Amino acid sequence: MTATIPFTPAVGDRAPSSSPLRLTLAPAGALPAPIDGAWWPRSRNLTEQLPALVECLDPLWGRITRIAVSRTLWPVVPGELPAHGHMVRVGWSNAGQDPHKLLLLSHTFGRWDLLVIPPETAPATAARLMAMAIDPSRSLTATGLIHEAERFRAAAEAAADSDSLREAVWDSEGGHDAPTPPHALLTDRSPVTGPPRQQERERSAVGERLRASVVSLGVGCRLTPGGRGRR
Repeated sequence: MTATIPFTPAVGDRAPSSSPLRLTLAPAGALPAPIDGAWWPRSRNLTEQLPALVECLDPLWGRITRIAVSRTLWPVVPGELPAHGHMVRVGWSNAGQDPHKLLLLSHTFGRWDLLVIPPETAPATAARLMAMAIDPSRSLTATGLIHEAERFRAAAEAAADSDSLREAVWDSEGGHDAPTPPHALLTDRSPVTGPPRQQERERSAVGERLRASVVSLGVGCRLTPGGRGRR
C-alpha cells in the first residue's frame, strides 16, 4: 500500500502533468473529524491540479460543484474551471478559512475538507501528514497537522545531529580502539559499564528511535468509495 493513489486523468482532460494523483481519504464510516483526508498537489497551479482531483472524487463523493481555498497559499484562483465533464466553481478567502485546507461541496454527500500538503514538502513529511490525516484518533485542524509534522521533523533532525555529535566526540577520543579506563573495570557489575559502552548504547537507542520513525512514515493510503460528508 502506498500514500499515492495510482490515478491519472482521462486523456481528454489530462493536465500537463500526468503523474499519479497523491491523495489519501478517511475510510467509509470513519468518525467525524476536522479533516477527511489529505491531498499533496505537485504545484500551486490550481488550474492544472484541481481537474484530476475532481475527476477522482466525483465517482466517490458525487459530483463536486464548488471548491473553496485560501488565497494565502494559492497565488492565482480561477473563478471556475472544467473538470470531469462539468464546470466547478472555485472560491477563495483571505480570512476565516484554514490556509492549509481545501473545502469541497458535493452534489450528493455534502461538504468535505482535505488537508493540502504544500507541493515542496519532503516525501517523508508528506507521508507522515497523509497518515495523520486519516488516523482514527485525529482531532487536529489542517494547520495543526502541518505544525505537528514540523515539530516531529525538527525533533528527528535534532536527535540525528546530537547522535552525530556524540559519535564525532567518541571517535576523536579513540572510539573502540581506546584503552579501557580504570573506572570501567571498577563498574562492570553496574548497569553502566563505562563511558564508551554507555555512548554506544545511547547511539543505538537514538538510531532505533529514528528507524522506528522512518518506518512509521511508510503507511498506506486507502481510497474507499462512499465515505462521510458534512451536510
